Amino acid sequence: MNELCYIALGSNMNNPQERVLTAVKQIDQLPSTILMMSSSLYKTKPMDNKPQENYINAVVAIKTSLKPDELMQALLALETAHGRVRNGEKNQSRPLDLDILLYGNQVYQSALVTVPHHGLKQRAFVLVPLYEIAPTLCLPDNTPIKKYLDEVSQEGVMHCEAA
Repeated sequence: MNELCYIALGSNMNNPQERVLTAVKQIDQLPSTILMMSSSLYKTKPMDNKPQENYINAVVAIKTSLKPDELMQALLALETAHGRVRNGEKNQSRPLDLDILLYGNQVYQSALVTVPHHGLKQRAFVLVPLYEIAPTLCLPDNTPIKKYLDEVSQEGVMHCEAA
């Protein structure tokens, strides 16, 4: 069965705009996966005001028959292919970050992935592009994402034109 999933993309290293656009194409090429929609690109400030370059963020909607862990494994492989090294340090600069935000209407947790994503409700850099492509979307508890978007500051989340 194909599930409608939402994936967050982010990068702030080595031509981040091109990296995010390339990753969108690569997600569309994953097995048993079809890209349904992609948000605009957004330039955002680093979390916790860390001294880093700004990020480029986007969200895509896909349909996939991959299970949550299989999808996360595939996304981690894409991150690695882009040079991402996970060392346990939080909110560090990264060539590519891919997170499953929502997997259908499921609530799911494993050692590899938790959906809905734990930071979804508090992060404007995720909510803004998610709302752009799915304005009527509700979380598995039936709360509209618009509620969370209205509760977070959108300062520092700027629409940017694709190159």
